Amino acid sequence: MTGTKATEPRTLMFADDGVIPNNPTLPLVLTPGALDLAGSAEPEQRIEAIFRRNGWGNTWRNGIFNYVHYHSMIHEAMGVARGRAKVRCGGASGSEIDLNAGDVMVVPAGVGHQCLWADPSFMVIGAYPPTGEYNLCRGSRAEHAEALTTISHVPLPGTDPVFGADGPLMRVWRG
Repeated sequence: MTGTKATEPRTLMFADDGVIPNNPTLPLVLTPGALDLAGSAEPEQRIEAIFRRNGWGNTWRNGIFNYVHYHSMIHEAMGVARGRAKVRCGGASGSEIDLNAGDVMVVPAGVGHQCLWADPSFMVIGAYPPTGEYNLCRGSRAEHAEALTTISHVPLPGTDPVFGADGPLMRVWRG
C-alpha cells in the first residue's frame, strides 16, 4: 500500500501585501485527501515515510503557528496526520483554508501562513526539500525587503513530497 491517493490539486496565488511578500511566481498547492490514512494507527509515521521516500526531509510534528509567518529561503510541505484546522494563507488579506486529515499543502517560499483554529487532535507533519535553507520570518519591514530578493532564488524541488518526480506539484510549479 502506497498511502497516497491521486487527487486534483488546488492552487492559490497571493499578492504582496507590503508585509508578507508571498511568492510572485509559484502558487500554494493544496491537494485534499492526497494521503490515504485509512487503517493507519500511526499516520504520522506513514506521512514521514512518504515524504522521505520522495526526498523531503527535516520533518517535524506539531500544529501550525498561530501567528502569520513565512520562510523566505525554502519551500515547506505539510501533511495533515490527524484532525482538522482553519489556516489563513497569504497574509491578512489572504484566503482561509480548511485542512483535514489526509490533506497536503505545499507552501512556496514567501507565502504567509497561520493557524486560525485547530481541533485538539490536529497534527501536521512538515518537511522541506533538500535545497534551500530554513528561516522563520514574521513580517517585519526589514525581513520583507530581504525576502523580495531571496524568494526568487529558492530552487524548485526535484520531486512532489507525496507523488514523486511526476506528481502534481511538479506539473504546477514547472509548468
